[in-house]
Amino acid sequence: MDNIIEIKGLHFAYGSDDGEKKPVEVLKGIDLDIKKGEFVAVLGHNGCGKSTLAKHLNAILIPTEGTVTVDGIDTRDTEKLFELRQRAGMVFQNPDNQIVSSIVEEDVAFALENLGVPYEEMRRRVDDSLKAVGMYDYRLHSPSQLSGGQKQRVAIAGIIAMQPKCIILDEPTAMLDPQGRKEVLATIHRMNREQGITIVLITHYMDEAADCDRVVVMDKGQVVLDNVPEKVFSQVEKLKAIGLDVPQVTELAWELRRAGCDISPEIISEEECVAAIEKLFAE
Repeated sequence: MDNIIEIKGLHFAYGSDDGEKKPVEVLKGIDLDIKKGEFVAVLGHNGCGKSTLAKHLNAILIPTEGTVTVDGIDTRDTEKLFELRQRAGMVFQNPDNQIVSSIVEEDVAFALENLGVPYEEMRRRVDDSLKAVGMYDYRLHSPSQLSGGQKQRVAIAGIIAMQPKCIILDEPTAMLDPQGRKEVLATIHRMNREQGITIVLITHYMDEAADCDRVVVMDKGQVVLDNVPEKVFSQVEKLKAIGLDVPQVTELAWELRRAGCDISPEIISEEECVAAIEKLFAE
């Protein structure tokens, strides 16, 4: 399977406003490849650099050192910036920051109008993207009438309409209630499963990461773990040492192992946990 994202030796430092203070290095030599069609979660405590990394994936930020290549395009190539952002769309934490129109369907069409997409093609894309996120029936509503989860799905529809190969989501559920989180996550997983869109999900929710194909853990501007969820979350002590939790069922299994029970350290779902505990009682 080919890589859609290739990050080599990525360093990034934020300069000070007055130019007098020493730049603060946030990313410190990131090497990371993401394959086409993968669903990857990026975890880390606040300030670890995960959002800064996300902003490099569609050239909101440019490397201080090293390279970021997305679908064959070097993010430093300013002549291909619009092409890059059509291939790699970005969804932010607060949907209000991405909604620019007073009617839902007009908001979804906004980027397409700027790209000069013909009307018939634009109409088809807007309708298809709203149907894909379950918001077609709200196409003539004002975004101000929508819930947080619905607004976020409209923001995602605006990205889908551009037909990207990859979508980067920077903590898209952080401001949502449980129902809103559920709606948005279901939408993201469906896009990945049915359309093969590569998903990079920046999150601090362990249960969201547990449902991904792969989990990347960052700490102090570096990647410290990168594997399937079962392998990453089985390293409970290492995750706790860098200020992260694990799914509740994984922590329960960890505590049972510490108490001497013969139970797998790679449990990440409630079903696996129930089956393992039933087996313990049976024995």
